[in-house]
Amino acid sequence: MLFAYSSVLLILLLFTIANSFFMPKLKRSGPAPGNAVSILVPLRNEERNVPSLITMLKKLTYPNVRFFLLDDQSEDQTYELLKQHAGPDKRFTLLKGEKLPQGWSGKVHACHLLSRHAETDLLLFLDADVRLQPDTLEKAVSMMRSKNASLLTGFPRFPVTFLLEKWLVPMQHYLIYVHLPLYLANYTGFPAAAAAHGSFMLFKREDYLAAGGHAAIKDSLVDDVHLARKMKATGKRVILANVTEDVTCYMYRSGKEAWNGFKKNIFPGFGRSLPAAAALCLYFAAVCIFPGLFAIYGAYELAAKQTFTALYFVPYVLSVLQKMYVDWRSRQSLMLAPAIPLSAAIFIALMAVSIYASFSRKGYDWKGRSYE
Repeated sequence: MLFAYSSVLLILLLFTIANSFFMPKLKRSGPAPGNAVSILVPLRNEERNVPSLITMLKKLTYPNVRFFLLDDQSEDQTYELLKQHAGPDKRFTLLKGEKLPQGWSGKVHACHLLSRHAETDLLLFLDADVRLQPDTLEKAVSMMRSKNASLLTGFPRFPVTFLLEKWLVPMQHYLIYVHLPLYLANYTGFPAAAAAHGSFMLFKREDYLAAGGHAAIKDSLVDDVHLARKMKATGKRVILANVTEDVTCYMYRSGKEAWNGFKKNIFPGFGRSLPAAAALCLYFAAVCIFPGLFAIYGAYELAAKQTFTALYFVPYVLSVLQKMYVDWRSRQSLMLAPAIPLSAAIFIALMAVSIYASFSRKGYDWKGRSYE
């Protein structure tokens, strides 16, 4: 039984490796792109991010770019810091948000307001905690043009500091490489095979508007995935790229933030589908948790009975290698991989909490707002 189980895990490892080759890396090719780009950043209570955000934007080397920064009714010094750090640079337009209308989620409404002010060919939606390499726009626009894409997106590199962050945040990359058929995502128009990360989404403006923009998904808590599916449903090409060499996201600043952020996104991210959530949890149990349990039993046998059975450890080694490969591709620390059973267990617990919050109508709290 353990031999057959290990064989399945080996096949999954090989699939993960093969699957990864259908996610292209950003690179610059051809003549310098000339399309004008508007970078649109919604900010709510982001005073900690404003100085480094604006410093980063000013260092971008793309020649034809404008910045639209919207203060979404912050309760801290976000707007004052925006004015201070943007200074006289005429590329910056600072905007004030409006009261959140009924039926809208906060970030979606802020992005919708931002999109109404930008008239350039390309729109790049960024989160305030994202940092780009100076030539990222050149690479992204070049890839968009070469792939004839209407949306280019990708999951950033995530520097992680807090323990819960280390266990949870890199699992976003794991889900993509292990569970999403990247050929279907990047080379077909199949809407269900779509993924995106809302911290970095570069659109052709005319195609974004034709798909309805953020107004078409106004109540979404996972606007990135829903927008990607909208784009595919209108016949437009979506490219999910490996942007980890060029885009960094400092996603959470505490374990509590990480817990609440995943709680808000995890069940809605699976369409609030109980069968899909159950299938994922069963996968994590079978592929990530059980190998750890077999290894613990093998260690017990070795310690208590001086009996070494290699097959007890093989599933865990294969599971760790799979996670290690994903971490290598996404530029995360390889030292995180041995904790894959614990990461999976916490992920399952969070899924249960997210499901309970959805069905109990307690909803989700994020940045001072509540959502069902």
